[in-house]
Amino acid sequence: MELFREKLIHLHHCRGIGWKSIYQILQHDPTLSSIYNLPSQFFEKYLTLPKTQIKIFLKDLHSLSIQSMLKQYSANNVGVVTILDDNYPILLKNIFDPPWVLYTAGDLTIVNDEKLLSVVGSRTPSNTSYKSMEKLLVPLVKNNWVLVSGLARGIDTMAHQLAISSGGKTAAVIAGGFNHIYPRENIELATTIRRKHILISEYPPQTKPEKWQFPMRNRIISGLTKGTIVIEAKERSGSLITADQAVQQGREVFAVPGSILDVSSRGTNKLIQAGAKLVLTSEDILSEIQISG
Repeated sequence: MELFREKLIHLHHCRGIGWKSIYQILQHDPTLSSIYNLPSQFFEKYLTLPKTQIKIFLKDLHSLSIQSMLKQYSANNVGVVTILDDNYPILLKNIFDPPWVLYTAGDLTIVNDEKLLSVVGSRTPSNTSYKSMEKLLVPLVKNNWVLVSGLARGIDTMAHQLAISSGGKTAAVIAGGFNHIYPRENIELATTIRRKHILISEYPPQTKPEKWQFPMRNRIISGLTKGTIVIEAKERSGSLITADQAVQQGREVFAVPGSILDVSSRGTNKLIQAGAKLVLTSEDILSEIQISG
């Protein structure tokens, strides 16, 4: 088990492959027993990737020392959790495409519960958004609900700060690795979360954030939680991607209504039109969520 775990983490560090490629490798070698002995022709046949990518992948597969990396992570208080581990977040494990490996900084027990809600919205929120969030979220935080968001500007930042200032817990899921916090103005907030809450990434710490990682990150934000609350969003918004992921994962989607004249509320209003639950109070959220026990 431990050897398989190390091999999975090693695969996860290799450049040139992603979630689907690891899935394909596991389909053909479920125990990863022959991973270091397979010829390049095997990967060319089953991974359907350009030869240049496979070459990069094989270079990392046969040169990276995963043991030394794991020692380095341990020295820097970075946790590494694979999908096989008992402490892998319960709700996240049940989505269609859960991350094979998570990198964590902070208290992992925070996201190993059922009482988690994700909060997403505009990066340039209106003046009323924070008041709406206070009304909706503070009662939830006081009732031990963890707020999960993506450390982005705007609503994400407000959600993390509100959880902290209300004496609750928060989890931040980032694109890229811990060594490259984005946006840079949230480095101090990330440090606070890392020290007293939890930072989570699907990418090794040295990974620089790229555009394509943000929508991938959104499936983790929604997948960790019972439901996603969209506070404010334009018609074309990354928040709507998170809401769509939540729907696909069979989770609840909640939306705060806004004026029909306000462009920044068009996305949330359309979510309600499409079947999201319109919320005015924290009770509107709790009435839709089932907690075992």
